[in-house]
Amino acid sequence: MHKDIKYELMSKEEIAAAVSRLAAQINKDFANEPVLALVILKGSMFFAADLIRELTMPVTLDFMKVSSYGSSSSSSGKVQLQLDTMLDLTGQNVLIIEDIIDSGNTLYKLKTLLCERNAKCVKLCTLLDKPDRRETPITADYTGKLIPNEFVVGYGLDFAERYRNLPYIGVLDEKVYS
Repeated sequence: MHKDIKYELMSKEEIAAAVSRLAAQINKDFANEPVLALVILKGSMFFAADLIRELTMPVTLDFMKVSSYGSSSSSSGKVQLQLDTMLDLTGQNVLIIEDIIDSGNTLYKLKTLLCERNAKCVKLCTLLDKPDRRETPITADYTGKLIPNEFVVGYGLDFAERYRNLPYIGVLDEKVYS
């Protein structure tokens, strides 16, 4: 796996520091208000587990699976809701935990859907943000790192279900996905 990585974009230590910084801001913003941590599967699993362990308010946990990629390296633009939360969002503080914002299509549609379900507030926390790829206007409330327009894997991020278990985030060599 490591041979397929052009270079390391974010080390284990940099990831841990970003997670701690994001958790501190979320803890400050929500104080002791309960939060529903809505983890977007599968890529956000590692990030969410680390982040949630550092949150100090009461946290309820649930999962959604939303995709616009399939096994491609770019968004199809068609958002598929593959697993929905069954929780009533009325009056809840919802924190969407996502691994990366790329085109913005998926998260824009997801955030709109959750707002329509009468959540008190819907905030978006992402580890990585790739603003140069944005097609839909969406901004994260909490961002770990702005990154260049490169295809990244590791720490939960994948290409065709591979590379998720890398302990760092690396830029995938183009020869792997072209």
